[in-house]
Amino acid sequence: MAMVLTGCSSATDGPVKAEERSAPANGGTGASPGSSGSTGAGPSANATESSPPDTVRLPRTPSAARALIDRVMADTDSFGAEVVKRSPYESDPATWPVLGEDCVWQRQKPADSVLATLTRSFEVPAAAGKGPLRLAAVVTVHRTREDATWEMAESIEESMRCPTQKLREGELIGPLLAAALLGGEATQTNSEDSLSEAGQYQSSELGGPHHYSWQQAQTLQFTVAVTGKGAKGRTEREVDELVVQAQSAMLARLESAVEKQS
Repeated sequence: MAMVLTGCSSATDGPVKAEERSAPANGGTGASPGSSGSTGAGPSANATESSPPDTVRLPRTPSAARALIDRVMADTDSFGAEVVKRSPYESDPATWPVLGEDCVWQRQKPADSVLATLTRSFEVPAAAGKGPLRLAAVVTVHRTREDATWEMAESIEESMRCPTQKLREGELIGPLLAAALLGGEATQTNSEDSLSEAGQYQSSELGGPHHYSWQQAQTLQFTVAVTGKGAKGRTEREVDELVVQAQSAMLARLESAVEKQS
C-alpha cells in the first residue's frame, strides 16, 4: 500500500539546486537505525530483487563507484529523441545537494556514507507555444545498503518538513505531495524502495505554476533519481512520462551492471 505524506512549511531566501535532489536534509548525519528520527523507511523486509547481485561487482572504492555511475547514469537517449544536454551538463562530483533547515537547497560536501554521486541536467527545448521542459538525473553510490535506505528515509522527512522549497533565486517548488512504495507493493517491482513527489514549480524566468515531478528509487547501496520541471504548454503527462522513462532506464542499467553473470 502506498504511503502518502504531506506537511507544512515555507521557504526563505538563500542559494541553489534541488532538481539534483538525492541527498539527506542534514548532509548525511541524520537518522540512524533505531534513532528517534527514523521514519521506518530503513532496510525493507519486503525488498525485491529481480536478479541476485554479484557481490564482487558491487563497488567498494570511490573509483569503482564512479565507474559504475558512468555505466548507469542517464543520457539523452534515456529520455527520448527531443531531449538535449543542458549547460552545465554535469555537477561537481565533490558536492551534492542538501536541503537546509530554512527549506533552501545548497551544495555541500557529500556525506561520509557516499562513495560517489553525480547529477546530469537535460531539457526538451522550447518550441512553438511551449517553454523548455527541464530535467535532471542523479545517481548516488553509498558504502552500504543501509546507508542508501537511510537516505530514502531522510528524503521522506524532507517532504514533510519542507513541502515548499527554494531551488535557487527565483525558483520555488510546492506545495508538494509525496508518496512511498516498498518493493513488491502495487507495480513497484524494479527497486527495493521508491519515493515520488508531485507539485507545482514557479520560476521568475518561466512563470508558473507548472507541473513538478520527482522520483527516487533505492536498491542495494544505490539511489537513482529523476526530476522534471514543466513549462508553458507542457502537460503533466509529458513531464511524468519523461521522468519515469529515464528512471526505468537507469534501474535496468544498474541491474545489468551488478547482477551475477551466467
